Amino acid sequence: MDFPLPAQLETIRAAVARICAGFDDDYWRERDRDGGFPHDFYRAFAAAGWLGICVPHDFGGSGLGATEAAVMMQAVAQSGAGMSGASALHMNIFGLSPVIRFASAEQKARMLPPLIEGRDKACFAVTEPDAGLDTLSLTTTAMREGDGYLIRGQKIWISTAQVANKMLLLARTGPVNNGGQRGDGLSLFYTDLDRRHIEVREIDKMGRKAVDSNMLYIDRLPVPATDRIGEEGKGFHYILSGMNAERILIAAEAIGLGRAALARAVTYARERVVFGRPIGRNQAIQHPLAARWAELEAANLMMFRAAECYDKGDNPGAAANAAKYLAAEAAFHACETALMTHGGMGYAKDYHVERYFREVMIARLAPVSREMILCYIAEKVLGLPKSY
Repeated sequence: MDFPLPAQLETIRAAVARICAGFDDDYWRERDRDGGFPHDFYRAFAAAGWLGICVPHDFGGSGLGATEAAVMMQAVAQSGAGMSGASALHMNIFGLSPVIRFASAEQKARMLPPLIEGRDKACFAVTEPDAGLDTLSLTTTAMREGDGYLIRGQKIWISTAQVANKMLLLARTGPVNNGGQRGDGLSLFYTDLDRRHIEVREIDKMGRKAVDSNMLYIDRLPVPATDRIGEEGKGFHYILSGMNAERILIAAEAIGLGRAALARAVTYARERVVFGRPIGRNQAIQHPLAARWAELEAANLMMFRAAECYDKGDNPGAAANAAKYLAAEAAFHACETALMTHGGMGYAKDYHVERYFREVMIARLAPVSREMILCYIAEKVLGLPKSY
């Protein structure tokens, strides 16, 4: 990746920023206060064709890569939409990667265009209450019955399930460790979120109220075999293919949010006068802000390195995990510093930085914790013994 960014990426950034300009800080403050999915924001991106940025041309998308998607999502977060705006679009950008890679041509033709056009909204139903990050211990079951399956189980932290009509769901169709390849026994389905068989219970949470998070209680959900993606029992391997893309996008979004916070802090430091001088003249204010800029820029370089690896078909695992770790930490420090720069006003909702501070915690926690990333790097990069 050469810097400054190539013209195509700057064009993407500018086009996305123009859409976001129609949804200002007050819009996102209201969504944070009142909740409710930002349907008008979602429709604006669907109408402009951005929901299909990574979908192949044959199925109505733009056929672009993780690099372009990262620029898009970073611009969304940096506009002030933060993780609320990014999460409203996130599933459409990365979530259907397993469908794009492993579904049949008939399935792609049926599943992808409605998502690109905004007629379908999908959620990502993998995590379970007792399994957490131990995906191989999932207990939601899909039992064969006739020409399909009956699915029972629970899922947790499922974003957008209040408004979604589709879900990408991982369920067990075979026993754990049945003598096959590690991870065999889990199958992947892209199917209807049928509320006659699924109770969706929203989780009241710290931030990002605009995009719901939920518990799902699934009871005898009928799923046709035609909604299974790829081979039975290989779903875990398919899901893995999309995890690096998600880490890259989360990194891009965190950097965007950190930049939004930093920009507000710098503006306030210039304008706030105490003892007859702007507080930004004081090194105690300048130095933390300068350090936050450097941290965000370094994380951004790692994010682009990971995206380039992904798009070239190289193994992006180490770079994607490092990018997510560095970006989450840099963004957290930027949001914290922005709040502290505002002093008492940082605690006031009118200045927005308290919202950024609450939302940035998502990047530290999801979709994988800082500690698990460090374990991965220790094992896969440094060659240390596996610790979990």
